[in-house]
Amino acid sequence: MTERFELRKVQYMPTELAPGILYVAEEFGAAAHLCACGCGAIVRTPLDDTEWSLEETEEGPSLYPSIGSWQEPCQSHYWIERGKVNWAPKWTSGQIEAGRRGEQERRIKYYEALYRKQPSKFRKLWNWLRSFLGG
Repeated sequence: MTERFELRKVQYMPTELAPGILYVAEEFGAAAHLCACGCGAIVRTPLDDTEWSLEETEEGPSLYPSIGSWQEPCQSHYWIERGKVNWAPKWTSGQIEAGRRGEQERRIKYYEALYRKQPSKFRKLWNWLRSFLGG
């Protein structure tokens, strides 16, 4: 079980990840790490306004919101805050589904706000993306 993470900035994600390292490829807006429970699952977290955000501190990286490995057998749920792993309670299948719906609603609201500010080419892209997201 991993209790702490250190940040390692990379140009490209390595083919093999080491425990306790949060790899960040800033150019691609992506982070990856091995699940903190020790199961070996690779956890990928896109970094952008609708997904996860990364904060670098002297104590270590913080990743928000929490990480829920819902698709993995372990179904681990935790935060990485200032390099430390903070475990959260396991979620029920109903909580997982509600969390996914909430994430989808946040994405739709974010892109709708952009849509209202952008010229028509962006609106066409947004309509396509929205249909893809099921909104």
